[in-house]
Amino acid sequence: MARISLPSLDSSLPGIPQSVLAVSMEAKYQCQQCHQVLRKPVQAQCGHRFCVHCFKLLTSSGPKPCEACRQEEIYEEPQSILNSNEAFPDNAAGREIASLPAKCISEGCSWTGCIKEYEAQHEGKCEYERVPCETCQVLILRSEKERHNERECEARTLNCKYCKVSFNFKEIKAHDEICQKFPMQCKDCGKKKIPREKFLDHSRSCAKSKAACPFSEVGCKIDNGKHSDHEQTSVMEHMRLILATMPLVRLQRPEAPGLGEWQEDSGLGLYRAPEDGATATAAIDGGGAAASGQTFGLDHKVRALENIVCVLNREVERSSLTLEAFSRQHRLDQDKIENLGNKVRQLERTLTMRDLQLAETDQTLRELQFCTFDGVFVWKIADFSRRRQDAVAGRTPAMFSPAFYSSKYGYKMCLRLYLNGDGTGRGTHLSLFFVVMRGKCDALLKWPFSQKVTLMLLDQNNREHIIDAFRPDVSSTSFQRPISEMNIASGCPLFCPLAKLAGKSSYLRDDTIFIKAIVDLTGL
Repeated sequence: MARISLPSLDSSLPGIPQSVLAVSMEAKYQCQQCHQVLRKPVQAQCGHRFCVHCFKLLTSSGPKPCEACRQEEIYEEPQSILNSNEAFPDNAAGREIASLPAKCISEGCSWTGCIKEYEAQHEGKCEYERVPCETCQVLILRSEKERHNERECEARTLNCKYCKVSFNFKEIKAHDEICQKFPMQCKDCGKKKIPREKFLDHSRSCAKSKAACPFSEVGCKIDNGKHSDHEQTSVMEHMRLILATMPLVRLQRPEAPGLGEWQEDSGLGLYRAPEDGATATAAIDGGGAAASGQTFGLDHKVRALENIVCVLNREVERSSLTLEAFSRQHRLDQDKIENLGNKVRQLERTLTMRDLQLAETDQTLRELQFCTFDGVFVWKIADFSRRRQDAVAGRTPAMFSPAFYSSKYGYKMCLRLYLNGDGTGRGTHLSLFFVVMRGKCDALLKWPFSQKVTLMLLDQNNREHIIDAFRPDVSSTSFQRPISEMNIASGCPLFCPLAKLAGKSSYLRDDTIFIKAIVDLTGL
C-alpha cells in the first residue's frame, strides 16, 4: 500500500463523544483507540479504523502492533502492524459519519443537525457548554466566561492602583499591608494620602507629633523629631534602663525582717544578732511612716514596668504582623515565579511546533525544487551506502521520490525504491515501482492511466543503462483514478541485481546513483 500524508497532529482532535449522536452508533464508526465516533478516520492496512489524531499518537514513536487485531484473534504480521506509511484516509467512512444526525449534549441547548454541521458550526461554540476557567478551573457557562474572568474569578489577576504590581484577587489584603505606595494618614497632623514609603520621613518631621517614649518612667530621654523610629532603634537601651531599675525595686521592698533573721543595715553596714530583736522592733514602730512612703514609690515603679511590658507586647505583635505580611508576599512571589515558569514551558512547546511546521515547509520546498512537468524525471539518490544499511536493517525499507507531472495540469506521479529489494527481489535486487498519485486536475484527465512507463538506472559512464519498461494493466487498481493520496505501487521487483552495484560500479559513483523515469505522452 502506498504512503499517504496524514494531517498534522496539532490540527486535529480526538474522537467525537458518542453522546453527540442522535442515533445508536454502529461499531464500524467507532475509533479502535479512543472508542468514540471517528473524527477524520484513517484505515490501517489490517482494516481497522482510527481517528487521525489517535493514529498519529499511536505511531508517533514508530510502528506498533494493532491491539484490536489481537483482541479479535486475527493478528497477523505484517498486516497487523500499524504504520503511518501504510495507512490511508477513509473518506467513504468520513462521508457516512458526516451525515449522521447529531444533537448538542450541553444542558439547556436545543441545537440539532448532522455531524458535519456539529464540527463546523457548533462544537466549541455552544453558549450552554460548561468550560473550565483557565485560572481557577471552576466550570462556568461559555456565555458567562468573560464576566467571570473580569468580576468573579477568585484567582484573577489585578493590578494595584497605587504601585501597579500584579497579584491575585485573594491576596489583595496582604498586598495592601506591604504596598509601599499605599496611602496613609498621620494621626497627629491629620495629613492624608501619604505613601507608606514616605510615612516614616513624615513622622520624623511632623511639627504636631505628640509621641512620648513609654520608657520615660525609667529615665529614657528622646530628642525632638525622632519619635517615629525611637522605639525600634532604642530597644537595647530600654533593656539596660530596666535592668538598672530592678536592684532599686529589690532594695526598697517594705517587708520587715522577722526576729532572728539577718538583715543588711544600710546605715551602719553591720549585722544584728537575734538577741538584738527588741531594739529592732522599736526601730520598726518608729519607721512606719517612712515605709508607707516607700510603698507609694514602689507602686509607681511597678506601674511603669507594666507600661513597658505592654509596649514590648505591642512591638512583638507588630513584628509578627509584619512577618506574616512578608510571608504572604513571599508566597505571592513564588506563585508568580511558577506561573512564569509555566508560560516559559508553554512558549517552548509552541516553538517546538513552529519548528516542526518549518521542517514540513522546507520539505515541501525541496519537493517543488525537483518537480518536473514533462513526464521525464531524474532522481538523484546520495548517501547510497547509509540508506542501503537502513533498508537492510528494516529501519527504512522503502523511499519515495519527489512528485513529478506529465504536464502542468496532467498526471501526478512518483517513484518508490526498495534498496534491499521487495517481494521476489528481497535481498538480491533493487526493486523500483511506479506510483500514480492524486492530483488537483484528475477530473480533467483520461482514466485509467494507460501511458507507457520506462524506468532506467543510469550508467554514469553513459554506456549501458539498465532499462525496464511496461504498459499499465488498465484493469489494475494501481492505474485507476486515485481516491486516496496514492494508488498501490506497480513496477519491477527485479529491476537491478545488487551485484551490479558492488565494487567499482559505473552505476554507483561518489556513493550516488541516478534513476530516470520517462512517461510516454503520446495521445495526451
